[in-house]
Amino acid sequence: MCGITGIFDTRGQREIDRAVLHRMNESQFHRGPDEGGLHLDPGVGLGHRRLSIIDLSTGQQPLYNEDGAVCVVFNGEIYNYQELIPELQALGHVFHTRSDTEVIVHAWEAWGEACVERFRGMFAFALWDRNRQSLFLARDRLGVKPLFYALLDDGTFLFGSELKSLLAHGGLKRDIDPCAVEEYFALGYVAEPRSIFRQARKLPPGTTLLICRGRPVPEPRIYWDVRFTLDNPISHRDALGELNRRLEESIRLRMISEVPLGAFLSGGVDSSAVVALMAGISAEPVNTCSIAFADPAFNESEFAQMVADRYHTRHHVDRVESDDFDLVDTLARLYDEPYADSSAIPTYRVCQLARKHVTVALSGDGGDESFGGYRRYRLHLMEEKMRAALPLGLRRPLFGTLGRLYPKADWAPRVFRAKTTFEGMARTSVEAYFHSLSILRAPMRRQLFSDGFRSALGGYDAGEVFARHAANAGTDDPLALIQYIDLKTYLVGDINTKVDRASMAHSLEVREPLMDHPLIEWLATLRSSEKINGQEGKYLLKKAMEPRLPDDVLYRPKMGFAVPLARWFRGPLKTRVQQAILGDRLAATGWFNRDYLKHLVDAHNSGVRDYSASLWTLLMFEAFLRNVMENGEPA
Repeated sequence: MCGITGIFDTRGQREIDRAVLHRMNESQFHRGPDEGGLHLDPGVGLGHRRLSIIDLSTGQQPLYNEDGAVCVVFNGEIYNYQELIPELQALGHVFHTRSDTEVIVHAWEAWGEACVERFRGMFAFALWDRNRQSLFLARDRLGVKPLFYALLDDGTFLFGSELKSLLAHGGLKRDIDPCAVEEYFALGYVAEPRSIFRQARKLPPGTTLLICRGRPVPEPRIYWDVRFTLDNPISHRDALGELNRRLEESIRLRMISEVPLGAFLSGGVDSSAVVALMAGISAEPVNTCSIAFADPAFNESEFAQMVADRYHTRHHVDRVESDDFDLVDTLARLYDEPYADSSAIPTYRVCQLARKHVTVALSGDGGDESFGGYRRYRLHLMEEKMRAALPLGLRRPLFGTLGRLYPKADWAPRVFRAKTTFEGMARTSVEAYFHSLSILRAPMRRQLFSDGFRSALGGYDAGEVFARHAANAGTDDPLALIQYIDLKTYLVGDINTKVDRASMAHSLEVREPLMDHPLIEWLATLRSSEKINGQEGKYLLKKAMEPRLPDDVLYRPKMGFAVPLARWFRGPLKTRVQQAILGDRLAATGWFNRDYLKHLVDAHNSGVRDYSASLWTLLMFEAFLRNVMENGEPA
């Protein structure tokens, strides 16, 4: 795992300032502390920070083809590189290393832009072809590895694994995009392809960008998408066998390493399944890492211990105290843009623990999206049955009125919390799903933002993110549609972002076998009833794992990886939250309605409402303003 960065003059061959390129590269030192390298040609400079995983002795980057005309900087892993090497050698290419990186330069020479279609893995890379005077950028299919870019006013093109490398250049304007702010307060992250800054963009997953000197920078080209056909005639019994085979293959590929390797073990279904399969493949005991929470309401460590005991792993546990909230500023600096998933705190801690014992860790991320594990999926399907019974023209006015009039009863038993259901019934399927996921829903955002900020949005609503992806989904199956949306939004913008930054902060490589794209493609052919069967989510995965894992792990209620925000904000963080949210920094932007900010703080402190998620979102936005916008040294 590594960090990449670079500068390209799209208009000519202006000299690249080596000191500037070095500064951009060193801003990502944490991503690759083992080695650093630069490449400079007229009008182009590439930088690389290396975390050595494969081919420790000769895998240095930037890496070149035989005559030095093609140069690549690469972040990630190509898991099928050993299969591609003999194929490329048969075409006449000569290899000088044993690294997966060298496959990229020869694959580019052999297959051009289509080379990415041959790669199986997680990757973001930039390739300079001197003969073609072109820069080629690519990002993996599921967006596991990040890639930011920006075109400056003078034609200078910047790219990097993290926004901080673009900021370190000094030419990127720190002008905040109001639409990105709208997305952040709805979703808790800025969705691809936006970044928080107007000039900067994220290369979307499954796309490439080819920039030729002297030509305008084009839009990214899509090279992969998943299609939920749901038309596989395979029997349930055969599907169980095929799933086991595919999981074992995916995990075996991700266990290739020349450095210590292990796995995260939360005690949930996904990570437990990964560990169980690893144990069957590995000749040595698997290294496993878990976080134990002092608050029993959030603690899954006993279930992780069950799995560790069953498979005799080398199990490492770190205890996170209930008041482990000192990472706010650290997280703001790590993410470079507002990011509001509070599980970033325990994720940071488990990566910190894992790095003491291993350099590579396998995770269970991606399982909920592909196998249908989220509770919200089951609730959405229940609502869909009700929506199907009444036309939208009748539902919208009837349930819209009920949703407005019914109180938000956070304090009441769940059966009486009908406001969200009424609001969802008044919407289309996609609108309802977006509404259910929003941290601050549309009525709250309207009250949160000032008149001036709403004017700057020009009518933009973050719900357009979901609508855009839904239009490309190619399915009207209720479950498949929201799975597709999550694969394009939540998985990339929230989960993968969280894990990448938290792991790279500790120079740890995390691999996600449940995001293997052939596995994702195969699962998308299966009937939705293999994912959610009645009220049981992850049905196929759980059935496949029954011989390997105890029922207490497979069939207990899902807990998630959460922290006690509500209690923090009424207790030890009460003063800090008030100062941050009601202080001068947010007020100075002119974007927020102070009366509504005060309502959020007061209503939460009184116990009338649970606004913890909204307050955390505001707290992290204030931390972003303080640590990124007001800090002239992003490195």
